[in-house]
Amino acid sequence: MVFFRSVSLLNKLRSRAVQQSNLSNTVRWYQVQTSASDLDLRSQLKELIPEQQERIKKLKAEHGKVQLGNITVDMVLGGMRGMTGLLWETSLLDPEEGIRFRGLSIPECQKLLPGAKHGGEPLPEGLLWLLLTGKVPTKEQVDALSAELRSRAAVPDHVYKTIDALPVKAHPMTQFTTGVMALQVQSEFQKAYEKGIHKTKYWETTYEDSLTLIAQLPVVAAYVYRRMYKNGQSISTDDSLDYGANFAHMLGYDSPSMQELMRLYVTIHTDHEGGNVSAHTGHLVASALSDPYLSFAAALNGLAGPLHGLANQEVLLWIKSVVSECGENVTTEQLKDYIWKTLNSGKVVPGFGHGVLRNTDPRYMCQREFALKHLPDDPLFQLVSKLFEVVPPILTELGKVKNPWPNVDAHSGVLLNHYGLTEARYYTVLFGVSRAMGICSQLIWDRALGLPLERPKSVTMEWLENYCKKSS
Repeated sequence: MVFFRSVSLLNKLRSRAVQQSNLSNTVRWYQVQTSASDLDLRSQLKELIPEQQERIKKLKAEHGKVQLGNITVDMVLGGMRGMTGLLWETSLLDPEEGIRFRGLSIPECQKLLPGAKHGGEPLPEGLLWLLLTGKVPTKEQVDALSAELRSRAAVPDHVYKTIDALPVKAHPMTQFTTGVMALQVQSEFQKAYEKGIHKTKYWETTYEDSLTLIAQLPVVAAYVYRRMYKNGQSISTDDSLDYGANFAHMLGYDSPSMQELMRLYVTIHTDHEGGNVSAHTGHLVASALSDPYLSFAAALNGLAGPLHGLANQEVLLWIKSVVSECGENVTTEQLKDYIWKTLNSGKVVPGFGHGVLRNTDPRYMCQREFALKHLPDDPLFQLVSKLFEVVPPILTELGKVKNPWPNVDAHSGVLLNHYGLTEARYYTVLFGVSRAMGICSQLIWDRALGLPLERPKSVTMEWLENYCKKSS
């Protein structure tokens, strides 16, 4: 145990040193906007697009034949892990350091992006601005974007009627995705395409659809929640609140701490580069010129899978099963026994491991810091802290796990549960609302850069066998 604590400490110290170094570099690299004269996000984006269009043309012309690596049979059979084959501008995931949004780590975003209050969590609207422009916005620009999203938030009545046609007990993600599909009838991109819009203008109606979709998702998501768990008593938007706080309000949670949690939750779940199931699905479907509503609905169906977004639901249910069997004051030995019981039954310990990361997920760490600040004595948080110490050594001993450290899902459910949002089946909907900002931001850039239809080559096992025989 001393060894693992030492490794963990070294990882934290190394990560902190890297963060401090990168933060100083980031301040030099990024144009932190100081002028409040231009508060229009679309105008900012319009100025940036020509430069990036020339950049991608130059990249293709000068380096189009450069090889990015070798493809192995293991990659083909193993879910394309490790293949480089997708352009995704808004974020990049480093196996050791974690996610960077336009070059900024999560601690840097917490430091640089405007919050609702001094020293508070970053406003999701600020991250949306960053994802789209690569620039850190001012508080005035974030407030202007927040106001624009509120002005787009009214959901047509037919959307509610469509959701109401489903059984109340239908899974929240089924109801949520159905609502998104019902929103699609208002697509500006589809209308413009049918009229023959020029491809250089695709990004403009995609931008309109994307911002409207992002604005309306919390309203639809909250309606699903109140329909399922609060006797259908929906709550209207509050025009005085920002995006995250308004979402919490419509769900029925108005405490300042819960509003801060929702701002943090949405921010850290927005994007995780392009290879994960939901992001890649959204990009793939959109590459066929499907509009943002259709593309994001497809992404949500991927997010609903147990190996992707449904994992945050599974974590809380598993933690509660530990409490049910061992009690809240579970000892370290009891916890070890329960973990081995889970593993020996052929199951995984939910919330640990990641397909790319090889260290503790920084999204986990910022949630842990939030818990230490706001709910240090919460029994489930204390259990999560014990799991942080106990699980990695066991998974390492098992010898089959490349990353034994906790991911984002290991913590989020406990925070939501603390503030009263205890319905674990609903948690993936929160993830879905958040992920729209990343997927839609990249989709706008897909259209602006003229990225083509995605069409990779597939092969049969016979083809692989024959190819390998010829190569040997």
